[in-house]
Amino acid sequence: MEKRTFLATLALAGATPSLTMAKNAGRGPTLLTVTGAVPHANRGKFDPVADQMMFKQKLSFDKAWTFDYAALAALPAVTIRPTLEYDSKVHMLAGPLLTDVLKTAGVALTDSTRITLRAVDGYAAAITGAQARRQRFIVATQMDGAPMALGGLGPLWSVYDADRVPEMVARPVAERFGSCPWALYHINVA
Repeated sequence: MEKRTFLATLALAGATPSLTMAKNAGRGPTLLTVTGAVPHANRGKFDPVADQMMFKQKLSFDKAWTFDYAALAALPAVTIRPTLEYDSKVHMLAGPLLTDVLKTAGVALTDSTRITLRAVDGYAAAITGAQARRQRFIVATQMDGAPMALGGLGPLWSVYDADRVPEMVARPVAERFGSCPWALYHINVA
């Protein structure tokens, strides 16, 4: 009987690191921070030391909702196939709808909600909730079946299928993506 108790205790002790790792699974580095009209937070306020890029871009916040790659990948993915301005070819982009990302962050999205999408280089584009819905913006995590790399268009790109939006398809391809910052890392909602 004592041997059974010993073996059960040993098995439980051996499983403990696995349980701890499973509990912390998906807690990778933050790729996207949503600030502004977020009712709940999963991270604290702006830290000028830890948030250097935001500090240099003169951003600040009291609370935020953050996503790592696993959290974004856990949301339902949408695939789009726009013609891109960089090579004038059709590419497959996949990721969750921007509206789903904002909903996960607790944002009560209305047509007049102002959404500012910011890239790591400081480029920012403002769209409305109505535009995000109508044009079906996604937060792309993959291009042509592979994760997008930092230093390229990723790791995240806020983009829509301009080939399927009547007012955009009539424009030259180089003029269709001004509201689509690649290397997206911050969204402010007002």
